[in-house]
Amino acid sequence: MKKLTLLAVVLLAPLFLLAKTTVVYHTSDTHGFFFPKDGRGGFAALASVIKQGPKNYLLVDSGDFANGTVETRNSKGLKAVQIMNKMGYDATTLGNHEFDFKEANFPAIVEALEFPMLAANFFEKETQTYPPHITPYLITTKNGVKFAVIGLGNREPTNPATGYTFSKPMVALDNALEQVEKENPDVVIVIVHDSIADDKHGTQSYVTDIAKQFGGRVHVVFGGHAHKIVQNHVENGVLFVESGCYVQNVSKVTVTTDDKTGKFVSAKSELIPLIVAKTGEDKEIKKYLDTLREPGVDEVVGKTTEVLAKDPQAGRLDSPLNDWVADLMKEYSGAQISIHNNGGVRVDLPQGTITKRDLIEAHPFDNQVTLVTVSGKFLKKFIKTGFAPRSLFTYSGLQITYKTNKKGKIKKIKILFNGKPLKNNTMYTIVTNAYIAGGGSEGYLFKKIPASAKKQVGEKSIRDLMEDAFKKGPVSAPATGRILEIK
Repeated sequence: MKKLTLLAVVLLAPLFLLAKTTVVYHTSDTHGFFFPKDGRGGFAALASVIKQGPKNYLLVDSGDFANGTVETRNSKGLKAVQIMNKMGYDATTLGNHEFDFKEANFPAIVEALEFPMLAANFFEKETQTYPPHITPYLITTKNGVKFAVIGLGNREPTNPATGYTFSKPMVALDNALEQVEKENPDVVIVIVHDSIADDKHGTQSYVTDIAKQFGGRVHVVFGGHAHKIVQNHVENGVLFVESGCYVQNVSKVTVTTDDKTGKFVSAKSELIPLIVAKTGEDKEIKKYLDTLREPGVDEVVGKTTEVLAKDPQAGRLDSPLNDWVADLMKEYSGAQISIHNNGGVRVDLPQGTITKRDLIEAHPFDNQVTLVTVSGKFLKKFIKTGFAPRSLFTYSGLQITYKTNKKGKIKKIKILFNGKPLKNNTMYTIVTNAYIAGGGSEGYLFKKIPASAKKQVGEKSIRDLMEDAFKKGPVSAPATGRILEIK
């Protein structure tokens, strides 16, 4: 037996010697979170991890870097570009939040990048050509391995992008593959700002179709947008990877190629949590980040008596932080009902001292609030379509109960206003943020409501309302259970 084992090792040794490994690092939805939060995350920790690894590597990003914190908001995305340039990214793609500062500001973001933004499905409407500084793919050699990286941008920008147009992503990918294959790459990577794990209502994700249609031609797909973590998910020979958000983690993908032919053999992924106590922080990047820190935002605005969590508790689809925001809008506007999109809140408010930075990171958008008059019929449809199966919205002024079937799908939704069912033909005054009222993203049903039924309330943003609440004294979490599962 020992002789057979030794013989097997001898015979297999040449195969191991023929294998070469190259590392690809991936981030997504960084949203301007430059610094660690509660001991985790930040670009200095990311740089430390990368510098401890191999010298020849590829660093790619799946978009949504331009907005999410005070640094990115006040610089209109340019500080995000600065740190990504400093980090030495090889490529990114187009996220929906790259348009947060409106179409007119988008070219400045892309022009400042010192690496390519890849978006094979994104064109200038007038010329039907790629916008300046945007290309469909990148050919680059790392560790002696030729990589082709193709990008597919998100097709639903947060603000209107009337000067641009999007083609179907699978068609764009097919066209890009035809071009890159002429370069005879060893490994083909696709970076997309979409997800295989997106449970958001109305999102028809094409991402897994890449494996069905292009398995064998595409080797790794890096996704984002849904802020989910996906590791070592393989379909039809294609590895799918998603890395979460806010620079809390980095995905490290080890690509194995045949050392003789150079061609792709396999790939596997590893999620590395950026816990500062374990990773350390790169001194050079940390020093540079301090130059980007926005002054004045670490001013204390008040205190919380407990954590205001953004995520729901078991059996409930509302959360303390989202309920609180919905209540603030209802009180400010005098509306009968408040509708708050849960996606507008990004992180918890911690227990204890709260700063302006905490409020901006929790709710980075500057949306004001809008009164809208709708029928009970519309409101019932809106609420029912908002389950996907999680609720995309939180409500103030309504009590909602539901049941689930054996497969976990939501059924039998019951909606009460002042203890009584909504009436189809009764008109109700609701308040929501201007983005949802305008039909943005998951608020698409509001596009059917005429402008005459919508009215801006005052001049204050939602974040102004949050800050005003802290001025009145310590804030406690409201009771949850407004959207409650009935067994």
